[in-house]
Amino acid sequence: MEKSNVETLFEWMDETTQIIEQHMNEPYLDSLILTLETLFYDGADESMDDILSHKLHTALKQVTIGNYQPDEIRKAIQFSVLKGMKDTTQQQHMMTPEAIALIVGYLAQKLTNHQEKIRLFDPASGTGNLVTTVSSQLGKTVNAYASEVDQTLIQLAVVSANLQKIEIEFFHQDSLRPFLLDPVDLIVSDLPVGYYPDDIRASTYELKADEGHSYAHHLFIEQSMNYTHDGGYLILLVPNFIFDGAGSDKLHAYLQKYAHIIGMLQLPESAFKSEKNAKSILILRKKGKHTEGPKQPLLVQLPSLKNTKAMEDILGKMNNWFKNYNVK
Repeated sequence: MEKSNVETLFEWMDETTQIIEQHMNEPYLDSLILTLETLFYDGADESMDDILSHKLHTALKQVTIGNYQPDEIRKAIQFSVLKGMKDTTQQQHMMTPEAIALIVGYLAQKLTNHQEKIRLFDPASGTGNLVTTVSSQLGKTVNAYASEVDQTLIQLAVVSANLQKIEIEFFHQDSLRPFLLDPVDLIVSDLPVGYYPDDIRASTYELKADEGHSYAHHLFIEQSMNYTHDGGYLILLVPNFIFDGAGSDKLHAYLQKYAHIIGMLQLPESAFKSEKNAKSILILRKKGKHTEGPKQPLLVQLPSLKNTKAMEDILGKMNNWFKNYNVK
């Protein structure tokens, strides 16, 4: 069987990354950053020694990046990142799966189809997979912004966006600190789950815990609302247990006060490593003077993403729901 473009490009990235990894004794993900930068600049970094530089220039002769579509480049990078993440145990080194990113993109299109220009922000962008997928799916003028605290992940995100020719302004910072950013039309984010260690910073939030550490995923919802203008939308990947347990009463009250719940899509457990990692897509609209919630929120239990027939049926029902929902 003939290899697809994605497979060919992934194999090149993987082989080149291994050359750098062995030569420089760097972790796979850090070596992947150097591979992607070599590809983007079409040459080895001047700080590299002659042996590695020669190997990389030889490798570059085997690939022409202009022959690949942005989505092929994104998918090849995804496969490379996933391979690198197998070797790391860090919880934050996770990536939003492609199929889920595409569903978020579909929802984003439906909610913004009356707008010609979109300001988009992902406050927990990781490797940038979600924000680049949604940006390219919207098919209109997008001013995109993204924030990530992890040095390795943001470097991967920047060079991935560059290779896909998607303009994104990145913030390298703790996303629960203030941003130099005007409110946006749309927030998409795969929220970090767990406790936020900075109790002093957390104390400035309405959704802080009454005692002990606060939940990062609660604080991220509040921070996302802070950077959404009135009437703007938020499409957030949240843990399935978000409305149960500690702090959920406070979260309910907060959302009732500031947002309309537009919908909740429960993702199939098969898309996650385990039941405790399972997530749902929460769709919110920030309340404004003339906004109102839907008569009936969009509540969906998604089937296995591999079940094409069942997915088509669900998408048909969702399309009908959006026809009745007045986005404006």
